[in-house]
Amino acid sequence: MVDVTTVSETPINMYALKKELEKIKKRDKELDFRASKTEEYINLVATYPNAEQIFEKVLKLEIPRLKESHIHKIIDIMPETQKDLKAVLQSYTITVTNENMKKIMDVITEFISKSEKK
Repeated sequence: MVDVTTVSETPINMYALKKELEKIKKRDKELDFRASKTEEYINLVATYPNAEQIFEKVLKLEIPRLKESHIHKIIDIMPETQKDLKAVLQSYTITVTNENMKKIMDVITEFISKSEKK
């Protein structure tokens, strides 16, 4: 059996995973069973193409204690209200002020309204 070691772990959101699967599919011509099931799920769920821009804008807000992994989870779920955002962040051991949550929601709402106009 092959001994596998993890070189590094980097959090990504579903949209980045979708791009990675496309690269693997292009390279290998075909995905294995697990990867193809993942691709099938992501194609159903990942509907916002501007995930990188959302990530950059939220990261630029420089909210204290908010890490990249938290931002990726926010992008995956795309909460529609501040209450939904609070529910997403409650699963982590961080505290984000209402003012900072409003800033995050402003960014998300901006992108949601842009994608609905198209």
